[in-house]
Amino acid sequence: MPILPIDTRRYGTPEMRMIFEEETRVQKMLDVEAALAWAHAEVGDIPREAAEKIVAMASLKHVKLSHMKEIEREIKHDVAALVRALAEACGPSGAYVHLGATSSDILDTATALQLKEALEIIEKRLNNFEKILMDKALQYKNTLMMGRTHGQHALPITLGFKFAVWMRGISRHIQRLRQCRERVLVGKMSGAVGTQAGLGVHATEIQDLVMKKLGIKPAEISTQIVQRDRHAELVCLLAMIASTLDNFATEVRELQRPEIGELFEPFEAKKQVGSSTMPHKRNPETCERVCGLAKIVRSLVFPALENVITWHERDLTQSSAERFIIPETCILVDYMLFLMSNIVANLHVDEQHMLKNIELTQGRAMSEAVMIALTKKGVSRQEAHELLRKLTIKSWMEKRHFNEILLEDNVVREKLSEKEIDDALNPRNYLGTALKQVELMVKKTMEEREAGGLT
Repeated sequence: MPILPIDTRRYGTPEMRMIFEEETRVQKMLDVEAALAWAHAEVGDIPREAAEKIVAMASLKHVKLSHMKEIEREIKHDVAALVRALAEACGPSGAYVHLGATSSDILDTATALQLKEALEIIEKRLNNFEKILMDKALQYKNTLMMGRTHGQHALPITLGFKFAVWMRGISRHIQRLRQCRERVLVGKMSGAVGTQAGLGVHATEIQDLVMKKLGIKPAEISTQIVQRDRHAELVCLLAMIASTLDNFATEVRELQRPEIGELFEPFEAKKQVGSSTMPHKRNPETCERVCGLAKIVRSLVFPALENVITWHERDLTQSSAERFIIPETCILVDYMLFLMSNIVANLHVDEQHMLKNIELTQGRAMSEAVMIALTKKGVSRQEAHELLRKLTIKSWMEKRHFNEILLEDNVVREKLSEKEIDDALNPRNYLGTALKQVELMVKKTMEEREAGGLT
Protein backbone atom coordinates (compact mmCIF):
# COMPACT_ATOMS: atom_id res chain seq x y z
CA MET A 1 0.00 0.00 0.00
CA PRO A 2 1.44 3.45 -0.94
CA ILE A 3 2.83 5.51 1.91
CA LEU A 4 4.85 8.49 0.68
CA PRO A 5 3.11 11.30 -1.28
CA ILE A 6 5.15 10.50 -4.39
CA ASP A 7 3.83 6.95 -4.24
CA THR A 8 0.24 8.14 -3.76
CA ARG A 9 0.76 10.40 -6.81
CA ARG A 10 0.08 13.55 -4.77
CA TYR A 11 3.41 14.96 -5.97
CA GLY A 12 5.27 14.43 -9.21
CA THR A 13 4.42 14.39 -12.89
CA PRO A 14 3.48 11.07 -14.55
CA GLU A 15 6.38 11.18 -17.02
CA MET A 16 9.01 11.67 -14.33
CA ARG A 17 7.52 9.17 -11.90
CA MET A 18 7.51 6.56 -14.67
CA ILE A 19 11.30 6.86 -15.10
CA PHE A 20 11.86 5.84 -11.49
CA GLU A 21 9.23 3.14 -11.17
CA GLU A 22 10.62 -0.25 -10.19
CA GLU A 23 9.68 -1.83 -13.51
CA THR A 24 11.54 0.88 -15.44
CA ARG A 25 14.60 0.48 -13.23
CA VAL A 26 14.70 -3.28 -13.74
CA GLN A 27 14.25 -2.91 -17.50
CA LYS A 28 17.20 -0.51 -17.63
CA MET A 29 19.30 -3.12 -15.82
CA LEU A 30 18.21 -5.75 -18.34
CA ASP A 31 19.12 -3.33 -21.14
CA VAL A 32 22.64 -3.11 -19.73
CA GLU A 33 22.94 -6.90 -19.51
CA ALA A 34 21.76 -7.17 -23.11
CA ALA A 35 24.28 -4.57 -24.28
CA LEU A 36 27.07 -6.42 -22.44
CA ALA A 37 26.22 -9.72 -24.13
CA TRP A 38 26.05 -8.00 -27.53
CA ALA A 39 29.45 -6.37 -26.96
CA HIS A 40 31.02 -9.70 -25.97
CA ALA A 41 29.75 -11.17 -29.23
CA GLU A 42 31.07 -8.20 -31.22
CA VAL A 43 34.63 -8.84 -30.00
CA GLY A 44 34.29 -12.62 -30.42
CA ASP A 45 34.19 -13.57 -26.74
CA ILE A 46 30.87 -15.44 -26.91
CA PRO A 47 28.80 -17.01 -29.70
CA ARG A 48 26.65 -14.49 -31.53
CA GLU A 49 23.64 -16.80 -31.24
CA ALA A 50 23.98 -16.74 -27.46
CA ALA A 51 24.15 -12.95 -27.42
CA GLU A 52 21.10 -12.70 -29.65
CA LYS A 53 19.18 -14.97 -27.30
CA ILE A 54 20.16 -12.88 -24.27
CA VAL A 55 19.17 -9.67 -26.06
CA ALA A 56 15.82 -11.15 -27.03
CA MET A 57 15.04 -12.34 -23.51
CA ALA A 58 16.28 -9.24 -21.63
CA SER A 59 12.79 -7.88 -21.12
CA LEU A 60 10.23 -7.87 -18.34
CA LYS A 61 8.04 -9.78 -20.78
CA HIS A 62 10.29 -12.78 -20.25
CA VAL A 63 12.02 -11.99 -16.96
CA LYS A 64 9.18 -11.56 -14.49
CA LEU A 65 9.66 -9.09 -11.68
CA SER A 66 7.75 -11.35 -9.30
CA HIS A 67 10.15 -14.22 -10.03
CA MET A 68 13.15 -11.96 -9.47
CA LYS A 69 11.76 -10.99 -6.08
CA GLU A 70 11.31 -14.65 -5.15
CA ILE A 71 14.95 -15.31 -5.96
CA GLU A 72 16.07 -12.18 -4.10
CA ARG A 73 14.21 -13.26 -0.96
CA GLU A 74 16.21 -16.47 -1.06
CA ILE A 75 19.70 -15.21 -1.97
CA LYS A 76 19.49 -11.65 -0.53
CA HIS A 77 21.03 -9.95 -3.62
CA ASP A 78 18.98 -7.94 -6.14
CA VAL A 79 21.41 -7.94 -9.08
CA ALA A 80 22.27 -11.61 -8.64
CA ALA A 81 18.55 -12.33 -8.63
CA LEU A 82 18.13 -10.47 -11.92
CA VAL A 83 21.12 -12.30 -13.43
CA ARG A 84 19.77 -15.69 -12.35
CA ALA A 85 16.27 -14.94 -13.66
CA LEU A 86 17.62 -13.74 -17.00
CA ALA A 87 19.95 -16.73 -17.29
CA GLU A 88 17.05 -19.10 -16.64
CA ALA A 89 14.99 -17.42 -19.36
CA CYS A 90 17.85 -17.78 -21.85
CA GLY A 91 18.37 -21.54 -21.48
CA PRO A 92 21.88 -22.69 -22.46
CA SER A 93 22.76 -19.16 -23.61
CA GLY A 94 22.26 -18.04 -20.03
CA ALA A 95 25.77 -19.25 -19.27
CA TYR A 96 27.07 -16.01 -20.81
CA VAL A 97 24.84 -13.59 -18.89
CA HIS A 98 26.76 -11.02 -16.79
CA LEU A 99 30.11 -12.31 -18.07
CA GLY A 100 32.99 -10.34 -16.51
CA ALA A 101 30.70 -7.77 -14.91
CA THR A 102 30.06 -6.80 -11.33
CA SER A 103 26.77 -5.62 -9.83
CA SER A 104 27.78 -1.96 -9.90
CA ASP A 105 28.43 -2.12 -13.63
CA ILE A 106 24.74 -2.88 -14.08
CA LEU A 107 23.40 -0.62 -11.32
CA ASP A 108 25.46 2.48 -12.08
CA THR A 109 24.94 2.25 -15.81
CA ALA A 110 21.19 1.77 -15.33
CA THR A 111 21.17 4.86 -13.11
CA ALA A 112 22.85 6.84 -15.88
CA LEU A 113 20.16 5.68 -18.31
CA GLN A 114 17.43 6.82 -15.91
CA LEU A 115 19.13 10.15 -15.32
CA LYS A 116 19.53 10.71 -19.05
CA GLU A 117 15.75 10.61 -19.47
CA ALA A 118 15.14 12.57 -16.27
CA LEU A 119 17.48 15.40 -17.22
CA GLU A 120 15.89 15.68 -20.64
CA ILE A 121 12.56 16.33 -18.93
CA ILE A 122 14.04 18.79 -16.43
CA GLU A 123 15.86 20.73 -19.15
CA LYS A 124 12.65 20.89 -21.16
CA ARG A 125 10.84 22.27 -18.10
CA LEU A 126 13.58 24.85 -17.56
CA ASN A 127 13.45 25.90 -21.21
CA ASN A 128 9.68 26.29 -21.03
CA PHE A 129 9.87 28.30 -17.81
CA GLU A 130 12.57 30.53 -19.30
CA LYS A 131 10.25 31.28 -22.23
CA ILE A 132 7.36 32.11 -19.89
CA LEU A 133 9.55 34.51 -17.92
CA MET A 134 10.86 36.09 -21.12
CA ASP A 135 7.31 36.77 -22.29
CA LYS A 136 6.36 38.19 -18.90
CA ALA A 137 9.44 40.42 -18.84
CA LEU A 138 8.37 41.98 -22.13
CA GLN A 139 4.69 42.14 -21.20
CA TYR A 140 5.37 44.00 -17.95
CA LYS A 141 8.49 45.88 -18.98
CA ASN A 142 6.86 49.24 -18.23
CA THR A 143 4.67 48.16 -15.30
CA LEU A 144 5.79 50.39 -12.43
CA MET A 145 6.10 48.93 -8.95
CA MET A 146 8.05 49.58 -5.78
CA GLY A 147 11.34 47.78 -5.32
CA ARG A 148 11.93 46.63 -1.76
CA THR A 149 15.00 45.93 0.34
CA HIS A 150 14.77 44.57 3.90
CA GLY A 151 11.04 44.34 3.19
CA GLN A 152 10.88 48.15 3.02
CA HIS A 153 10.20 50.49 0.12
CA ALA A 154 13.49 51.25 -1.62
CA LEU A 155 13.32 52.59 -5.20
CA PRO A 156 10.91 52.08 -8.10
CA ILE A 157 11.44 49.21 -10.53
CA THR A 158 9.17 47.53 -13.06
CA LEU A 159 7.59 44.12 -12.83
CA GLY A 160 9.24 43.27 -16.14
CA PHE A 161 12.63 43.99 -14.57
CA LYS A 162 11.83 41.56 -11.75
CA PHE A 163 10.83 38.90 -14.28
CA ALA A 164 14.01 39.52 -16.30
CA VAL A 165 16.11 38.89 -13.19
CA TRP A 166 14.19 35.65 -12.59
CA MET A 167 14.59 34.68 -16.24
CA ARG A 168 18.38 34.96 -16.16
CA GLY A 169 18.50 32.85 -13.02
CA ILE A 170 16.75 30.07 -14.94
CA SER A 171 19.09 30.66 -17.88
CA ARG A 172 22.08 30.02 -15.62
CA HIS A 173 20.53 26.80 -14.39
CA ILE A 174 20.06 25.64 -17.97
CA GLN A 175 23.74 26.27 -18.62
CA ARG A 176 24.74 24.46 -15.43
CA LEU A 177 22.57 21.47 -16.29
CA ARG A 178 24.08 21.13 -19.75
CA GLN A 179 27.59 21.26 -18.31
CA CYS A 180 26.73 18.90 -15.48
CA ARG A 181 25.21 16.33 -17.84
CA GLU A 182 28.61 15.62 -19.37
CA ARG A 183 29.98 14.52 -16.00
CA VAL A 184 26.89 12.78 -14.65
CA LEU A 185 25.66 10.68 -17.58
CA VAL A 186 28.40 8.07 -17.57
CA GLY A 187 28.30 4.30 -17.21
CA LYS A 188 30.95 1.71 -16.61
CA MET A 189 31.84 -1.85 -17.43
CA SER A 190 34.96 -2.36 -15.36
CA GLY A 191 34.27 -5.36 -13.14
CA ALA A 192 35.28 -5.82 -9.52
CA VAL A 193 37.51 -2.99 -8.15
CA GLY A 194 37.60 -1.41 -11.62
CA THR A 195 40.54 -3.21 -13.22
CA GLN A 196 38.41 -4.91 -15.92
CA ALA A 197 40.30 -8.15 -15.27
CA GLY A 198 37.19 -10.30 -15.68
CA LEU A 199 36.44 -8.83 -19.10
CA GLY A 200 39.67 -10.09 -20.66
CA VAL A 201 41.84 -8.60 -23.36
CA HIS A 202 38.93 -6.80 -25.06
CA ALA A 203 37.81 -5.07 -21.86
CA THR A 204 38.22 -1.46 -23.00
CA GLU A 205 36.53 -2.18 -26.32
CA ILE A 206 33.67 -3.97 -24.56
CA GLN A 207 33.05 -1.00 -22.26
CA ASP A 208 33.08 1.42 -25.20
CA LEU A 209 30.71 -0.77 -27.20
CA VAL A 210 28.28 -1.15 -24.32
CA MET A 211 28.10 2.58 -23.65
CA LYS A 212 27.79 3.44 -27.33
CA LYS A 213 24.94 0.95 -27.63
CA LEU A 214 23.19 2.54 -24.65
CA GLY A 215 23.82 6.12 -25.77
CA ILE A 216 25.94 7.31 -22.87
CA LYS A 217 29.64 7.93 -22.27
CA PRO A 218 31.95 5.58 -20.37
CA ALA A 219 33.53 6.86 -17.18
CA GLU A 220 37.15 7.61 -18.01
CA ILE A 221 38.24 5.59 -14.96
CA SER A 222 36.39 4.14 -12.00
CA THR A 223 36.74 1.73 -9.13
CA GLN A 224 34.01 -0.85 -8.60
CA ILE A 225 31.54 2.06 -8.64
CA VAL A 226 31.16 5.27 -10.56
CA GLN A 227 32.52 7.92 -8.23
CA ARG A 228 29.72 9.68 -6.39
CA ASP A 229 31.01 13.21 -6.79
CA ARG A 230 29.16 13.02 -10.11
CA HIS A 231 25.81 12.34 -8.47
CA ALA A 232 26.53 14.80 -5.67
CA GLU A 233 27.10 17.55 -8.23
CA LEU A 234 23.73 16.85 -9.80
CA VAL A 235 21.88 16.78 -6.48
CA CYS A 236 23.53 20.07 -5.48
CA LEU A 237 22.45 21.61 -8.79
CA LEU A 238 18.89 20.34 -8.40
CA ALA A 239 18.84 21.79 -4.88
CA MET A 240 19.98 25.13 -6.32
CA ILE A 241 17.13 25.01 -8.84
CA ALA A 242 14.71 24.15 -6.03
CA SER A 243 16.00 27.10 -3.99
CA THR A 244 15.56 29.45 -6.95
CA LEU A 245 11.96 28.29 -7.33
CA ASP A 246 11.53 28.69 -3.57
CA ASN A 247 12.73 32.28 -3.95
CA PHE A 248 10.23 33.01 -6.72
CA ALA A 249 7.38 31.38 -4.80
CA THR A 250 8.27 33.29 -1.62
CA GLU A 251 8.14 36.57 -3.55
CA VAL A 252 4.68 35.77 -4.92
CA ARG A 253 3.51 34.80 -1.43
CA GLU A 254 4.77 38.08 0.00
CA LEU A 255 3.24 40.20 -2.75
CA GLN A 256 -0.08 38.35 -2.39
CA ARG A 257 -0.49 39.51 1.23
CA PRO A 258 -3.65 41.70 1.46
CA GLU A 259 -1.62 44.62 2.79
CA ILE A 260 0.49 44.48 -0.42
CA GLY A 261 -1.86 42.87 -2.97
CA GLU A 262 0.23 43.17 -6.13
CA LEU A 263 0.61 39.60 -7.41
CA PHE A 264 -1.69 36.60 -6.95
CA GLU A 265 -1.12 32.97 -7.86
CA PRO A 266 -3.87 31.38 -10.01
CA PHE A 267 -7.12 30.61 -8.18
CA GLU A 268 -10.09 28.75 -9.67
CA ALA A 269 -12.84 31.03 -8.43
CA LYS A 270 -15.68 28.72 -9.44
CA LYS A 271 -14.52 25.68 -7.45
CA GLN A 272 -11.31 26.16 -5.47
CA VAL A 273 -11.56 26.27 -1.68
CA GLY A 274 -9.09 28.44 0.21
CA SER A 275 -9.98 27.34 3.74
CA SER A 276 -12.16 24.67 5.31
CA THR A 277 -13.61 27.23 7.74
CA MET A 278 -12.98 30.73 6.32
CA PRO A 279 -14.81 31.14 3.01
CA HIS A 280 -13.01 34.38 2.13
CA LYS A 281 -9.50 32.85 2.08
CA ARG A 282 -7.51 32.83 -1.13
CA ASN A 283 -4.28 31.23 0.02
CA PRO A 284 -1.04 31.04 -2.02
CA GLU A 285 -1.19 27.29 -1.44
CA THR A 286 0.69 26.23 -4.57
CA CYS A 287 3.56 28.62 -3.88
CA GLU A 288 3.66 27.32 -0.32
CA ARG A 289 3.88 23.78 -1.69
CA VAL A 290 6.87 24.79 -3.80
CA CYS A 291 8.55 26.32 -0.75
CA GLY A 292 7.86 23.23 1.34
CA LEU A 293 9.20 20.78 -1.24
CA ALA A 294 12.33 22.89 -1.64
CA LYS A 295 13.15 22.08 1.98
CA ILE A 296 13.06 18.37 1.19
CA VAL A 297 15.27 18.76 -1.89
CA ARG A 298 17.85 20.82 0.03
CA SER A 299 17.88 18.20 2.78
CA LEU A 300 19.01 15.60 0.23
CA VAL A 301 22.24 17.48 -0.49
CA PHE A 302 23.84 16.31 2.76
CA PRO A 303 23.48 12.55 2.13
CA ALA A 304 24.52 13.09 -1.49
CA LEU A 305 27.76 14.66 -0.29
CA GLU A 306 28.20 11.92 2.31
CA ASN A 307 27.94 9.37 -0.50
CA VAL A 308 31.17 10.68 -2.04
CA ILE A 309 33.05 8.91 0.77
CA THR A 310 33.52 5.15 0.42
CA TRP A 311 35.86 2.58 1.90
CA HIS A 312 38.65 1.70 -0.54
CA GLU A 313 37.34 0.69 -3.98
CA ARG A 314 33.73 0.30 -2.89
CA ASP A 315 31.32 -0.20 -0.05
CA LEU A 316 27.53 -0.14 0.12
CA THR A 317 26.97 2.91 2.31
CA GLN A 318 25.87 5.01 -0.66
CA SER A 319 23.52 2.41 -2.14
CA SER A 320 20.60 2.63 0.28
CA ALA A 321 20.80 6.42 0.51
CA GLU A 322 20.73 7.07 -3.22
CA ARG A 323 17.68 4.86 -3.70
CA PHE A 324 15.91 7.80 -2.03
CA ILE A 325 18.10 10.71 -3.14
CA ILE A 326 18.14 10.31 -6.91
CA PRO A 327 14.44 9.58 -7.55
CA GLU A 328 13.24 12.15 -5.02
CA THR A 329 15.38 15.04 -6.24
CA CYS A 330 14.46 14.46 -9.88
CA ILE A 331 10.76 13.89 -9.23
CA LEU A 332 10.35 16.84 -6.86
CA VAL A 333 12.35 19.38 -8.87
CA ASP A 334 10.50 18.44 -12.07
CA TYR A 335 7.20 18.82 -10.21
CA MET A 336 8.24 22.18 -8.72
CA LEU A 337 9.16 23.45 -12.19
CA PHE A 338 5.79 22.29 -13.47
CA LEU A 339 3.99 24.11 -10.65
CA MET A 340 6.01 27.33 -10.82
CA SER A 341 5.71 27.57 -14.60
CA ASN A 342 1.94 27.38 -14.30
CA ILE A 343 1.91 29.93 -11.48
CA VAL A 344 3.92 32.53 -13.40
CA ALA A 345 2.13 31.89 -16.69
CA ASN A 346 -1.22 32.59 -15.02
CA LEU A 347 -0.29 35.20 -12.41
CA HIS A 348 -2.89 37.84 -11.66
CA VAL A 349 -1.21 41.24 -11.64
CA ASP A 350 -2.87 44.23 -9.97
CA GLU A 351 -1.10 47.14 -11.66
CA GLN A 352 -3.31 49.75 -10.04
CA HIS A 353 -2.48 48.48 -6.58
CA MET A 354 1.21 48.63 -7.47
CA LEU A 355 0.84 52.34 -8.26
CA LYS A 356 -1.17 52.87 -5.09
CA ASN A 357 1.51 51.18 -2.99
CA ILE A 358 4.18 53.46 -4.38
CA GLU A 359 2.38 56.35 -2.68
CA LEU A 360 2.32 54.67 0.74
CA THR A 361 5.49 56.50 1.75
CA GLN A 362 4.11 59.84 0.48
CA GLY A 363 6.99 60.40 -1.91
CA ARG A 364 9.75 59.64 0.58
CA ALA A 365 10.91 56.65 -1.48
CA MET A 366 12.15 59.16 -4.06
CA SER A 367 14.58 60.83 -1.64
CA GLU A 368 17.61 59.51 -3.52
CA ALA A 369 16.36 61.10 -6.72
CA VAL A 370 16.05 64.46 -4.94
CA MET A 371 19.51 63.99 -3.45
CA ILE A 372 20.99 63.38 -6.91
CA ALA A 373 19.17 66.44 -8.25
CA LEU A 374 20.72 68.57 -5.49
CA THR A 375 24.23 67.27 -6.19
CA LYS A 376 23.82 68.31 -9.81
CA LYS A 377 23.19 71.84 -8.50
CA GLY A 378 26.43 71.93 -6.52
CA VAL A 379 25.38 70.54 -3.14
CA SER A 380 27.81 67.92 -1.80
CA ARG A 381 26.49 64.42 -1.73
CA GLN A 382 26.99 64.10 2.04
CA GLU A 383 25.23 67.38 2.80
CA ALA A 384 22.35 66.49 0.51
CA HIS A 385 22.01 63.05 2.11
CA GLU A 386 21.89 64.46 5.65
CA LEU A 387 19.39 67.14 4.67
CA LEU A 388 17.04 64.66 3.00
CA ARG A 389 17.39 62.22 5.87
CA LYS A 390 16.05 64.89 8.20
CA LEU A 391 13.32 65.93 5.77
CA THR A 392 12.10 62.35 5.27
CA ILE A 393 11.87 61.92 9.04
CA LYS A 394 9.87 65.16 9.27
CA SER A 395 7.53 63.96 6.51
CA TRP A 396 7.00 60.68 8.33
CA MET A 397 6.52 62.24 11.77
CA GLU A 398 4.06 64.85 10.53
CA LYS A 399 2.30 62.46 8.14
CA ARG A 400 2.68 64.98 5.33
CA HIS A 401 3.61 64.38 1.70
CA PHE A 402 7.31 64.69 1.02
CA ASN A 403 6.61 67.24 -1.71
CA GLU A 404 5.18 69.67 0.86
CA ILE A 405 8.20 69.27 3.12
CA LEU A 406 10.61 69.86 0.24
CA LEU A 407 8.79 72.98 -0.91
CA GLU A 408 9.06 74.43 2.60
CA ASP A 409 12.82 73.87 2.88
CA ASN A 410 14.96 76.90 1.99
CA VAL A 411 17.99 74.93 0.79
CA VAL A 412 15.90 72.77 -1.50
CA ARG A 413 13.93 75.74 -2.91
CA GLU A 414 17.13 77.68 -3.48
CA LYS A 415 18.52 74.89 -5.66
CA LEU A 416 15.46 73.28 -7.22
CA SER A 417 12.38 74.68 -8.92
CA GLU A 418 8.92 73.31 -8.21
CA LYS A 419 8.99 71.49 -11.56
CA GLU A 420 12.40 70.00 -10.79
CA ILE A 421 11.07 68.75 -7.46
CA ASP A 422 8.02 67.24 -9.16
CA ASP A 423 10.24 65.57 -11.75
CA ALA A 424 12.49 64.13 -9.04
CA LEU A 425 9.48 62.76 -7.18
CA ASN A 426 8.06 61.06 -10.29
CA PRO A 427 9.01 57.36 -9.94
CA ARG A 428 8.83 56.81 -13.68
CA ASN A 429 11.68 59.30 -14.11
CA TYR A 430 13.95 57.29 -11.83
CA LEU A 431 14.10 53.85 -13.41
CA GLY A 432 17.68 54.21 -14.58
CA THR A 433 18.52 51.54 -17.17
CA ALA A 434 15.83 49.12 -15.96
CA LEU A 435 13.91 49.11 -19.25
CA LYS A 436 17.10 48.82 -21.27
CA GLN A 437 18.29 45.97 -19.08
CA VAL A 438 15.05 44.08 -19.69
CA GLU A 439 15.48 44.48 -23.44
CA LEU A 440 19.14 43.44 -23.36
CA MET A 441 18.46 40.36 -21.22
CA VAL A 442 15.55 39.26 -23.37
CA LYS A 443 17.73 39.67 -26.47
CA LYS A 444 20.55 37.69 -24.86
CA THR A 445 18.15 34.94 -23.82
CA MET A 446 16.62 34.75 -27.29
CA GLU A 447 20.07 34.43 -28.84
CA GLU A 448 20.96 31.61 -26.45
CA ARG A 449 17.70 29.82 -27.19
CA GLU A 450 18.18 30.14 -30.94
CA ALA A 451 21.72 28.78 -30.61
CA GLY A 452 20.22 25.78 -28.77
CA GLY A 453 17.54 25.23 -31.41
CA LEU A 454 14.73 26.78 -29.35
CA THR A 455 12.30 29.56 -30.23
